[in-house]
Amino acid sequence: MTLETFWFIVISLLWTGFFILEGFDLGVGMLHGVLGKDEAGRRAAINTIGPLWDGNEVWLIVAGAGMFAAFPGWYATMFSGFYVAMVLLLAALIARGVSFEFRGKRDAPRWRRTWDGLMTGGSALVPLLTGVALGNLLQGVPINGDQEFTGSFVDLLNPYALYVGLTLLLLCILHGATFLSLKTTGDLEQRAASLARRAAPITCVVVLVYVVWTHSIAQRGVIPNLVQLTAVIAALAAIWLLHERAAGWSFTATTVAMAATVLSLFVDLYPRVMVSSTSTAFNLTVQNTA
Repeated sequence: MTLETFWFIVISLLWTGFFILEGFDLGVGMLHGVLGKDEAGRRAAINTIGPLWDGNEVWLIVAGAGMFAAFPGWYATMFSGFYVAMVLLLAALIARGVSFEFRGKRDAPRWRRTWDGLMTGGSALVPLLTGVALGNLLQGVPINGDQEFTGSFVDLLNPYALYVGLTLLLLCILHGATFLSLKTTGDLEQRAASLARRAAPITCVVVLVYVVWTHSIAQRGVIPNLVQLTAVIAALAAIWLLHERAAGWSFTATTVAMAATVLSLFVDLYPRVMVSSTSTAFNLTVQNTA
């Protein structure tokens, strides 16, 4: 194994770890206003991730730092080309983080509704925008021979990249709902479990389409790889386990589904790190970006 391959694996695992751990945080952030019918319910939902959400975001920082240290060419092309998407992602992270701290500063319904809205919107935008960015690595964007992005923000909004964002968004919702059903009691637990049972079949179908589409774009043969098959099997297992009321094992299944879904994209991407839609000769690889 070369040093470049080792660092590609590390960065892939960092992105996967971010979505495993931050995924249920984001899901809770999106669902706290839906499942929490009153202030006590919303507060209970938020409290389940209170000690965790800021620490889990460190995975995103380390993933970006790892790209900068190991593959400066990849980092420069991606972060400059995806500049608008990255700024929107940072704005969503900031709005979400501030909402945790400020929603309880005043005991006024309008004040709390405002911060609840920012928490919900920020939590939804993070997986959507990150999915769009990661999807474009495999889908391909305009890159010239100097490893410079020559497109615009509109080029990033292609069907596949948007679908990757949707897939991660739905997985976060399912992951968050199973987490809430595991960590809460009473009416909140029942509402979370009910939502998870309804969301699981939809998410499973979306993951299946994602696997087929991703494998088709990668052109790696007819049979999906083991990681992609694991994503589908874990999503199917989540459906069964949720109906069996096995909260702990359901959360384990959604964790595996999330991990395999994210990791499968990097498996099909390697040894490339960014695909050029201009010419395959301009693809960025682990060798020419280190």
